Amino acid sequence: MARVASARRHAQAAFQIALERGELDLWRGDLERIAAAIKDSQLYPLLENPKMPFSEKARILNLCLEGVTPLAMNMAYLLVTRRRLGIVEDIVGEYQRLVDEHRGIAHAEVATAVPVDEELKDRLVHRLGAMLDREIVLRTRVDPSLIGGLVARVGDKLIDGSTKSRLLSLRESLIGR
Repeated sequence: MARVASARRHAQAAFQIALERGELDLWRGDLERIAAAIKDSQLYPLLENPKMPFSEKARILNLCLEGVTPLAMNMAYLLVTRRRLGIVEDIVGEYQRLVDEHRGIAHAEVATAVPVDEELKDRLVHRLGAMLDREIVLRTRVDPSLIGGLVARVGDKLIDGSTKSRLLSLRESLIGR
């Protein structure tokens, strides 16, 4: 949980700076470049090595991240000094969520019992967008345990129209709970 909270704080700080400077997309690119560099199986252990002096780590980062804005580079330095490079991907994800929220875009995950075709996906995007008054980016997955219908999650909202939940509800009403 501390990892998520830390990533959220760093992403929020980056978002505020980028918003003030009008550099939302530039920062996203820089954060993605930092995350891609950190994924390097040889670079990560070097940067996390407590025996290596920071000046050497900074030199390596400067070589790997040439062209990254100075403020984004400062964030990379901060993560290196605090040995928090493992949260970079979480920062990128949270930053993207903040940018999307700012732009009125919501991400929806829809689970269905069977795979859905493109026509149904388009209808779901339209219907969810109308319900929430937002542009929707849809991700689908198959969950055979639903039996039928669908379960949609958009942010903290859950729309459960599955046959499984209806059967459970019917069962509870028949038992008299």
